[in-house]
Amino acid sequence: MYRRLPAPGRSIAATLRGLYLRWWRYGADTERLVEAALERDRWSPERWRAWQEERLAFVLHRAATRVPYYRDQWSTRRRRGDRGSWELLANWPALEKEQLRRNPRAFVADDCNPRGMFHEHTSGTSGTPLDLWWSRSTVRAWYALFEARWRRWHGVTRHDRWAILGGQLVAPVMQKTPPFWVWNRALNQLYMSSYHLAPESLPHFCKALERYRVRYLFGYTSSLQRLASGVATSGSHLADLRVVITNAEPVLDHQREAIGSAFRCPVRETYGMAEIVLAAGECETGRLHLWPEVGHLEVAQGTGRAPDGTPGEFMCTGLLNSDMPLIRYRVGDRGARLPDGPCGCGRALPALQYVEGRSDDMLYAPDGRPVGRLDPVFKAQLAIREAQVIQEALDVLRVRYVPAEGFGDSDARSIIHGLRARIGSVRVVLEEVETIPRAAGGKFRAVVSNLDPAELRRVRR
Repeated sequence: MYRRLPAPGRSIAATLRGLYLRWWRYGADTERLVEAALERDRWSPERWRAWQEERLAFVLHRAATRVPYYRDQWSTRRRRGDRGSWELLANWPALEKEQLRRNPRAFVADDCNPRGMFHEHTSGTSGTPLDLWWSRSTVRAWYALFEARWRRWHGVTRHDRWAILGGQLVAPVMQKTPPFWVWNRALNQLYMSSYHLAPESLPHFCKALERYRVRYLFGYTSSLQRLASGVATSGSHLADLRVVITNAEPVLDHQREAIGSAFRCPVRETYGMAEIVLAAGECETGRLHLWPEVGHLEVAQGTGRAPDGTPGEFMCTGLLNSDMPLIRYRVGDRGARLPDGPCGCGRALPALQYVEGRSDDMLYAPDGRPVGRLDPVFKAQLAIREAQVIQEALDVLRVRYVPAEGFGDSDARSIIHGLRARIGSVRVVLEEVETIPRAAGGKFRAVVSNLDPAELRRVRR
């Protein structure tokens, strides 16, 4: 029915949906929650550790005694003579996405009624569908953190006009003329379709940003980069834009340069997921600070813990949503933590050194070594708009790239040299394309592994 509505009707429908979301996300206590979050930014590392330990103990006890999936798991272990205590996080097995996907309601505490909770159905970054439930207090605490740490940190609020480039089908995919967006008056939000960012439509997007007097942008990194190319060529002037905030995809150096240059404002990265087990936001000095209230992070390397500064697989225990707690949940991403220490922004929040990306979209060298960080390969000086690396075999990489003006042999050699310097002696095939297809939800996959599953299991050992 929505798709048959005229453009003004679609905006009305978006506003009605926005009213519903606003009721869930914000209330009389929102400002108090925001101010409390900003005050916690200055807590010492010792105070944060004590807080997380106390909260973790509560979540583990609640999960073991009130959540059917975990309660049954611990009952079975007891019958088998296992005397390990649930009070120790290390005694809990890792939770895989497939286990959550198979029986999601088993993870909701038995003193909660899912029919009275906010239900989120998401495909996730990996395309695996997930059903999640949050209480109203959890939703409001989560969005208060968003307000504090990816709005207030950068001088904007939820009351400012903003635009989002996302994966919702707000306009029919086959539509060739604007508008490719809807105005959600309830959330002061211009929701722009990431599916319609074709070269010929970019000037229309730029005019919409001007017409709606947008103060800040939020969206997929790759979509923002495409929009930035339209701003750069159209000469649009967005004088009031304060910040561009990225999500869902890592930010490479050349993307940050292109987006910041086009919009003439800072570019800040965020990291998080619908499961609400981990979140982070970039401060004004460029450090990606964790939000400790959201989850407890383990960076795993083999069967142990990766030292700070060393990449490993993220295993997260949610602390915010105690009504659907996920314990030692493999989110599918890899990265490294920074050692605790002062930040130039003055905040004492812990931080990530970097996020490599998804563990199932890693490159592997012929010797089995995982290679995650490709930022230096696609440096800002390269004359490319975007690129995707596809591993077709352990010794074969295909690079799809959309060239920018001036792309030449030196750029091609730089890509090949950069990849070989990190992976070893591999064949690199360069493939020029007009556009790179998006995955589910319009997200961009910078790395795609087409390795045979048996070969992948072998090299991961």
